[in-house]
Amino acid sequence: MVLKSPGTAEGAAGLAAILDRPQEASLAFDFDGVLSPIVADPGLSRPYPGVVAALGRLAELAGSVSIITGRPVADVLRLGELGELAALEHFSIFGLYGMQRWDWGSRSVVSEPALPGVAAARAELPGLLERAGLRGVSVEDKTMSVAVHTRRADQPQQAFEALREPLRELAGRHGLALEPGRMVLELRPPGIDKGHALEAIAEQHRVRAVAYFGDDLGDLAAFDAVERLREAGLAGLKVCSGSDEVPRLAERADLIVDGPPGVLEFVEGLNERLK
Repeated sequence: MVLKSPGTAEGAAGLAAILDRPQEASLAFDFDGVLSPIVADPGLSRPYPGVVAALGRLAELAGSVSIITGRPVADVLRLGELGELAALEHFSIFGLYGMQRWDWGSRSVVSEPALPGVAAARAELPGLLERAGLRGVSVEDKTMSVAVHTRRADQPQQAFEALREPLRELAGRHGLALEPGRMVLELRPPGIDKGHALEAIAEQHRVRAVAYFGDDLGDLAAFDAVERLREAGLAGLKVCSGSDEVPRLAERADLIVDGPPGVLEFVEGLNERLK
């Protein structure tokens, strides 16, 4: 199987370092849009066929493999069909942008304390959405954050734009940050992002190379982290699971693949080269 080559010198160096010393490399993946196709109802999300098995093989070859997602860890365990993968020592799940972590040793979820502002904002959301009069908008309660989805609205993009400022004002009043994504607006604690989670993984495993696979605006922070780690002397690779909805991520990537099928193809290519 041909392994797709990065389009930047830095990305090519990152991939070369992973291939040269896989046990000193950490590879991290977003869930939705990367391992799982985007669907209108987040509760119906499932991994792309074959991707979990491919990650399992990669986790046996690389220093560490992780999922870093905005979803709660429990969602990934329930929807991800991870099976034995969740029990591997070098596999980890960071949920809610790093506020939750799956501990393989105790088989339990370790969580940061939830901010009171999340509950306060959540309580105000029904009234705000009712006043907006937008049909098909849904709220996802993640306990430590709350997300408003517009993908099933009559006019998804218009609903997204109409809610952006009211939700930003609501988040600000309760000490939260508003983070936009692919037809979703999430209210969560400030200063928490996927980049910090990726850097924590790199430090924990003392790796010399990192790769991150993302598809949405929330993954820009992880791309930032890859660049900071490069400046610190590590090799790094930024992979965009291609989407016309998020051109900003593609512009920052070293390599663009064709959605979850492209992610699977790339991981399988890695596995072939590393075994």
